[in-house]
Amino acid sequence: MTTALAVVLGLGIGLIVGSLGGGGAILALPVLVYVLGEPVGPAATASLVVVSLAAAIGASALARHGRVCWRIALNFAIPAATGSLLGTLASRSVTGDVLVLGFVPVMLLAAVLTWWGAGENTGDGGCPQAPPARIIVSGLAVGALTGFFGVGGGFVIVPVLTLWLLVPFRRAVATSLVIITITGCAALASHLLAGSRPDLGVTLTLGLATGAGALLGTQLGERLPQAFLRRGFALLVGAIALALLIDTLT
Repeated sequence: MTTALAVVLGLGIGLIVGSLGGGGAILALPVLVYVLGEPVGPAATASLVVVSLAAAIGASALARHGRVCWRIALNFAIPAATGSLLGTLASRSVTGDVLVLGFVPVMLLAAVLTWWGAGENTGDGGCPQAPPARIIVSGLAVGALTGFFGVGGGFVIVPVLTLWLLVPFRRAVATSLVIITITGCAALASHLLAGSRPDLGVTLTLGLATGAGALLGTQLGERLPQAFLRRGFALLVGAIALALLIDTLT
C-alpha cells in the first residue's frame, strides 16, 4: 500500500515539476514526512534526491526541444548554490515559525505578480540577452532567499526568470529545471557529507515515480497555453503559501 501510494503521489509531484518548473521540494517533503513516515532530517535529504532526479529528467526532455536558456541557467545556478549556503548559515539564528511567516509574503507576491503577468510575454522569441551581472545577482539573491527559508527554489526561480529576466514561460520552466538540478545536487552533497542517510527504498520509489511524472509533465506543458500554465503556477504558489500560514498559526 505504501509503495503504491508513493508511486501515485510521486507521479502527481512530477507532473507539477515538469509542467511548471518548480514545486518539487515543497511538495515532496510533506509527503515523505506525513504520508510515508520518514523522519524530518532524512526526509529533507530524500526530497533533494527526488527533486534533483525529477528536474534532471524534465530538463533533459525540454532540452531536446531547445527550450533551455543555457547561458542564463549556468550563470544563475552557480551563484544560487553559493547564496543558498550563505542563506542556510544565516537562518540558524531564526526560529522555524519566523522563517515560515517571512516566506509566505514572498510566495504570495510571486503568485500575484505571476498572475498579473500571465498574458504578457507569451510568445517565444528565443532566450533574452540579459546582462551577465543581472543574472548572477538574481541567482545569488534567489539562492540566499531559498537557503534562508529552507525551501526549494522553483517557486521563486520561475517568477524571477519570467518577470525580471524576461524569459518566456516555457523556456523559464526548462531553465528552472536545469538550475534546480544543479543547486539540488549541491545541496544533496552537503547533506550526505553531513551524514544524513535517507531510506533508500522509499527514496528510489518516490524518486522514480516523480521522474516519470516530470517526463509526462513536460509533454503536458508543451501542449497547454503559456498563460494557462502561468495562472496555474500562480494559484499553486498562493495555495501553498496560505496552507503554510494556516499551519503555522494554528
